[in-house]
Amino acid sequence: MKDFPAVFPRILGHEAIGVVESVGENVDGVVEGDVVIPHFLADCTECVGCRSKKGNLCSAFPFKISPWMPRDQTSRFKDLRGETIHHFVSVSSFSEYTVLDIAHVVKVDPTVPPNRACLLSCGVSTGVGAAWRTANVEVGSTVVIFGLGSIGLAVAEGARLCGATRIIGVDVISEKFEIGKRFGVTEFVNSKNCGDKSVSQIIIDMTDGGADYCFECVGLASLVQEAYACCRKGWGKTIVLGVDQPGSQLSLSSFEVLHSGKILMGSLFGGLKAKSDIPILLKRYMDKELELDKFVTHEMKFEEINSAFDLLIKGKCLRCVIWMGE
Repeated sequence: MKDFPAVFPRILGHEAIGVVESVGENVDGVVEGDVVIPHFLADCTECVGCRSKKGNLCSAFPFKISPWMPRDQTSRFKDLRGETIHHFVSVSSFSEYTVLDIAHVVKVDPTVPPNRACLLSCGVSTGVGAAWRTANVEVGSTVVIFGLGSIGLAVAEGARLCGATRIIGVDVISEKFEIGKRFGVTEFVNSKNCGDKSVSQIIIDMTDGGADYCFECVGLASLVQEAYACCRKGWGKTIVLGVDQPGSQLSLSSFEVLHSGKILMGSLFGGLKAKSDIPILLKRYMDKELELDKFVTHEMKFEEINSAFDLLIKGKCLRCVIWMGE
């Protein structure tokens, strides 16, 4: 993006864990010294959206790619010349210090290892939550995951926890299957090797009519359509997690929508309410149910962050934890 809200300079980063250094006026829920996880999706606990059990979208502080604090649309960051440095999705975690609104922070158990707890700030929570909260995957279900990056693998982990019997991964890199097996993936389709059939037709044939749940974790409208096409008629759900280009459009047959009885829905932050659901997931990790360790392939110092991005771009890491200090 070249135009607003793509502004510069800005402190990026939105997955983290930290310690409360100080607390402003009228802030309840955390005190100095508390261990907290920031989250980009607000959870004010008070508005209609946050009180409802039907969703996780805060109506008081709707999600925006905003360069400001959510309440007063100002920045808390300045450079040495006194000029404004902008925020990023209410977190800005690539910094030793940041400033968060209380609606974007949850207090957590300080005994959880920080290099694992930080994973639940966004990515792993989003994937696991999409299977657990958004889709509500049942025991014995068949699940298809389009894209086996970190988000897709987190969906597989969530589906495994929910008791799915078949977890089919779809990707263009065959080596992803071996990685996926560690997260519960049972079968694999390389979408480049489908011959004269579409990937959705391959899935329909494999599942004798379609999957119970399909998750799109790449961010391509064409894959959303493929996922919708291969979820089972009558009750199949297609969950969209991938972030597509602004302005991308879906094209679905109105006749098919009516007669197929399927569900197509988005899942922002995996349908989780951060203040209540992140502590649940952390407990499941400590109880050795949720497996977070396998997501972390590298750990580096803050000064090595560019090397971490190189690993990410080359597809050589899942999650690289950045340590700010000892």
